[in-house]
Amino acid sequence: MKKSSIIAIVMISALVVIFVALGIYKFKFTNSKSLFALNDKIEFKNATYIIEGQALTLRNGNFESEIATDSASKIVTRYFGNEAFGDLNGDGQADVAFLLTQNGGGSGTFYYVAVALAGAKGYAGLNAIFLGDRIAPQTTEIRDGQIIVNFAVQKNDEPLTAIPSLAVSKYFQVVDNQLVSVEPIK
Repeated sequence: MKKSSIIAIVMISALVVIFVALGIYKFKFTNSKSLFALNDKIEFKNATYIIEGQALTLRNGNFESEIATDSASKIVTRYFGNEAFGDLNGDGQADVAFLLTQNGGGSGTFYYVAVALAGAKGYAGLNAIFLGDRIAPQTTEIRDGQIIVNFAVQKNDEPLTAIPSLAVSKYFQVVDNQLVSVEPIK
């Protein structure tokens, strides 16, 4: 092979490598921008909720606050799960209902039902409603714009330390951007 042919092949190969590298760079840059735009939206595990009159902003499903100033004890609020998706405010978007727990250093675990409404900028949390202490959550569902939370509690004559065995269903609905307890739709 002639020296000029070898140089031409090397130059063409170099140009191909450069174009491939630029294509990969452009692809990664464009996709990372679109992923970043998606991540700019507020996820429901990072939204602000109102519990017992206090605004709590979850970060990855968790929030901690001191019980008192300079106290080592903390109130810990956590995403529990049991999520259900459905339209709760009639805008055609998939809102989410789920359970949160709260512990304050004692033996109780307090359960709340929480709702986040879907919007253009992600999810907006609402007020959460207390379900009970040391309950046994079962399922959460959304049916006809109503949230149904199924769980078990201790019987009236049992201590809170007893294993929950009495089935309970509570119903909730979003009214004027507030979560409220309601009667079941018949």
